[in-house]
Amino acid sequence: MKAFNPIFLMCVCLGIGTGCKTTDLSSDTIKNNIPAKYTVNSDSSQATPEAWRKLIFDAHLTALIDSSLANNYDMRIALQKVEAARAGIKFTKGIRLPELGVNVAAGQRKFGKYTMDGVGNYDTQFSPNISEKQQIPDPLPDYYVGLQTSWEIDLWGKLKHKKKAAAAKFIASQYGKDVILTNLIAEIAGAYFELIALDNELQILSDNINLQQNALDVVIIQKQSGKANELAIELLRAQLLNSKASKAEVTQRLVECESKINFLCGGYPKTITRDTGFTSTYMNAGFKTGIPSDLLMNRPDIRQAEMELKASNSDVKSAKVAFYPSLTINAGIGLQSFNALLLFETPASLAYNTLGGLAAPLLNRRKLKADLMSSRAEQKQAYIHYEKTVTHSFMEVYNALNNIKYTQEMYDLKKEEADVLKQSIVTSSELFKAGRAGYLEIIVAQKNALLSQIELNNYRKRQNTTLINLYRTLGGGWQ
Repeated sequence: MKAFNPIFLMCVCLGIGTGCKTTDLSSDTIKNNIPAKYTVNSDSSQATPEAWRKLIFDAHLTALIDSSLANNYDMRIALQKVEAARAGIKFTKGIRLPELGVNVAAGQRKFGKYTMDGVGNYDTQFSPNISEKQQIPDPLPDYYVGLQTSWEIDLWGKLKHKKKAAAAKFIASQYGKDVILTNLIAEIAGAYFELIALDNELQILSDNINLQQNALDVVIIQKQSGKANELAIELLRAQLLNSKASKAEVTQRLVECESKINFLCGGYPKTITRDTGFTSTYMNAGFKTGIPSDLLMNRPDIRQAEMELKASNSDVKSAKVAFYPSLTINAGIGLQSFNALLLFETPASLAYNTLGGLAAPLLNRRKLKADLMSSRAEQKQAYIHYEKTVTHSFMEVYNALNNIKYTQEMYDLKKEEADVLKQSIVTSSELFKAGRAGYLEIIVAQKNALLSQIELNNYRKRQNTTLINLYRTLGGGWQ
């Protein structure tokens, strides 16, 4: 009978595997669909976000950010995820090289009497005299010291694709850490500006409480002289109590904001040192937005999604070539003897073996098909996730740019309104003293002035947080 040709088997298996066609889902199509500009009037020059230390020049905020980067719980977890991905790199680093190990073994074998080994004779002394032949020792010792190697030759690139997938996943984990870092800096800065806004709101309420108390004192005096009645006193006192209740509420919000910052820094509640002047903490708004395609390089979440897509492409290729034949070579060399004293007698004790095998799946390939199906689905998910991340990133920058534009406009109008209403308090007080205005005008003037000042304070906070958000959406913070 003619010997079976292994090349024929390889060709058969290769023909079976070619039915599992795979294609890379490239990110180039998504990149080419990005608009050229965010808005009609947006900056079209290429730009890279500057380091956050150059944009935030408040020493207290810088110290808080440094503390959060070192102690934040999410950052520490992200660093461990990077280490876990690094383990995958180490595992695949030499995956295409032969495995080599040391094997030291000692044992005994007991043969049954009615077996070939049990009834056979063997000259364990290698004696030339037939009469000196001895029966095989029972039990038979066995000692072995040697090297064992196993090598899967990467014929179709399966191991190469696994190595590429591990490398891409490791890089993706690093960008995942950078995403957390960027969001953490933005969250700390936003909470810091909120804390300052609450300080200013407390000061506004305190100033208005003093004004309301003075107005109440005036009305009490006027009632004693018959120029006012009890209703005026009750309404002004109610307004004063409302302002005091608002102050208590803002104080509670301030405590919660401080606790939030402390938690982000990985610590327990304590007073946060800050500068209450907005001018000293207002971020430098002079950085360039650049063109939308800059997001592909500047945003860590986009780069993470791209690396995950590359890893999924490699996983699909690896799952495909698993249908092809695999060539494995096993070999060993060492010293073997049934007598420990003769173990190192060379070359008599030298023992070696070698075996090369070509194996390919033919029937019952459900696991391989399931792995390929799962890899393809994950590849499509990674592609959709990348497309979603790019689109969402563009929308974030677009909204942030418009938010800055309209927030500035709202702030300018609200500031003008607040100045007018602050003057109305003085005017109403003078008219009330002259008897040309009632106490209701004072109440309305004080209420409107208080609301406008609080809204103006919130607009200033919104300007700061909007700039922080724009900086984050452009991909700044992690460099």
